[in-house]
Amino acid sequence: MSNLRIYDTATRSQRDFVPVREGHASIYLCGATPQAQPHIGHLRSGVAFDILRRWLLAQGLDVAFVRNVTDIDDKILTKAAENGRPWWEWVSTYEREFTKAYNTLGVLPPSVEPRATGFVTQMVEYMQRLIDAGFAYPSEGSVYFDVAAWTAAEGSDYGSLSGNKVEEMEQGETDGGGKRSHLDFALWKGAKPGEPSWPTPWGAGRPGWHLECSVMSTYYLGGEFDIHCGGLDLQFPHHENEIAQAHAAGDKFANYWMHNHWVTMSGEKMSKSLGNVLSVPNMLELVRPVELRYYLGSAHYRSVLEYSEAALKEAAAGYRRIEDFVARFEGLEAGEWTQGFEDAMNDDIAVPRALAEIHTTVRAGNRALAEGNADEARALAASVRAMAAVLGFDPLDEQWQGAAAGGTSAKAEDALDVLVKAELVRRAEARAAKDWAVADEVRDRLAEAGIVVTDTAEGPTWSLEEK
Repeated sequence: MSNLRIYDTATRSQRDFVPVREGHASIYLCGATPQAQPHIGHLRSGVAFDILRRWLLAQGLDVAFVRNVTDIDDKILTKAAENGRPWWEWVSTYEREFTKAYNTLGVLPPSVEPRATGFVTQMVEYMQRLIDAGFAYPSEGSVYFDVAAWTAAEGSDYGSLSGNKVEEMEQGETDGGGKRSHLDFALWKGAKPGEPSWPTPWGAGRPGWHLECSVMSTYYLGGEFDIHCGGLDLQFPHHENEIAQAHAAGDKFANYWMHNHWVTMSGEKMSKSLGNVLSVPNMLELVRPVELRYYLGSAHYRSVLEYSEAALKEAAAGYRRIEDFVARFEGLEAGEWTQGFEDAMNDDIAVPRALAEIHTTVRAGNRALAEGNADEARALAASVRAMAAVLGFDPLDEQWQGAAAGGTSAKAEDALDVLVKAELVRRAEARAAKDWAVADEVRDRLAEAGIVVTDTAEGPTWSLEEK
């Protein structure tokens, strides 16, 4: 394996990547909390760390990649209640939307995708370990992590990841009843009327946000694993508290911490509250899926990606220059990447430099063609394919042949979208008029055509059934 160096947030330095087990790499990525349509701010981490994973695979490592789903959360419960839907239906609807978005952008499926509600038994065991060690306590049906006890313990490093001073920390939790200190955070939240709950020795309730990731990562990857990834905004309180729980329970936990920066718009972090959410379907009205992937992965993962339509279209044009070049060669196989590309990827996954190497190679290939050096141009195109594949946008990969899900052409999908939306309008009108026969007829016809309709708070959406 080549000499990959990673910027480790915990030490604020680049470090040689040395896996726990030779020939293997273990990665945990904090995944989605599916409460609404995914936007490109959500998808950036998926693309960024998919590139990391692809580079490790290209080096011959066996990669275990765990990406969780937080399927129980205050926001999920609030959204579901506001829309009069069961919480489990709400989260499942948007979990499918996230999966669809990941797939559309060519993000490799995780090795496993655990859900918080599936790990209550393991959470109970983990809390018992912390209670037995003197670093957690039950109170009024909840269980809290005792920050004061942990910070006083030998070897405590609480606050080191985020750089926050303990006395100035704000956990941001709304339910603080029963806490010994405002610094403490919930491992387990006691049951409230009308909310889902699970039984524990300390009372019924539901998982705390931080506990779930410590439990699921160590369950699949062991008490010591290689890399923990996530968004920059998760450093505190989420990742800081994950580390505290794990170290207090006796686990060494992650050896490297990698954090991607935000997608911003007019200098503001993209979020629902700012009203500047750009959903993946909306973006795909402007560019093809592969072009959107190229754009989201084009900046260094630790740099801000400032969104503008002009920047998006400029990135799409850059991708098309690569695509147009390799498309000129029939039966082209992938070759070897350049040394410059390898050096860039080994330097903390420096994608901008890697892209510059690809475009330099494309220009050299076009010059070779212009000079009549067909063999040289073909070799350069094979190199471009190899490099593009590592970044997940090889133009000749079958995923990107046709530009639309299911292998249909973009024009065909546009035409299908018009027809399906007309049927959905007809269905909505029939339901409003209580003409259930017509509504059922539309539903059945769409189902027979392999079209899956999902009713959301924003209205019905459709997708082609996966075979």
